[in-house]
Amino acid sequence: MRKRHIILIAIAAIVAFTCVRLGFWQLNRLDGRRDVNAMLEQRGAEAAAPIGSLSPDAMPYRHVTATGTYDPAHEQILSGRTSEEGNPGNHVLTPLVLGDGTAVIVDRGWVRLETQTPPVGGAAAAPNGTVTVTGLALPPDQVSNPAVDPSPALATRIDLGRGDVPYRLLPVYVLLQGQQPVQAEPEIVAPPGFDNGPHLSYAIQWFSFAAIAVIGCLVLVVRDGRGNSDTPATVP
Repeated sequence: MRKRHIILIAIAAIVAFTCVRLGFWQLNRLDGRRDVNAMLEQRGAEAAAPIGSLSPDAMPYRHVTATGTYDPAHEQILSGRTSEEGNPGNHVLTPLVLGDGTAVIVDRGWVRLETQTPPVGGAAAAPNGTVTVTGLALPPDQVSNPAVDPSPALATRIDLGRGDVPYRLLPVYVLLQGQQPVQAEPEIVAPPGFDNGPHLSYAIQWFSFAAIAVIGCLVLVVRDGRGNSDTPATVP
């Protein structure tokens, strides 16, 4: 066996080994994702609980209820969101001040794209007085430092590190699913689904790359060997 064949086989073996390791890593991530989804589905299947009765760790992905008064003076517009029909628009984020003086941000739903300045008015305006909301408690996109990052009126992420509010915010926001009193606007948004992600397809791709490396190496070695055997011997 020629030296270049040995080098080629060694390279192919390293590539195949690496790809197989990455494939099993993706399968492990798939197992973890399935475990998390099972936990989330279990939480989502439980009856709605008063948000104040839950510990912070138990809040995410639970159906909750909350009673309080909206604070439209500290409302935000969450830009770049689509409706169920795929129309471009925004979401309205309004703090709901609870009886104990804390508050929770409520994603009250979708409004048309031209609604970009809070507080919103018209049919989508936050109702006065006491309201009771039901919805899905979700973790925020980020929690920034309120002393460093100001809270814009038009936001692209749900950020609970807000220094502009005069109360403590709960560590989740509520995606509104029902409210008393009922409003026709904003348009209520369906909760997100939980899938297994792309890990299985990524694992298949890595295993395919490993097979390509091995098969390609064998083809090159066999072809090179045949080429050498077909070369006529030099007559002295």
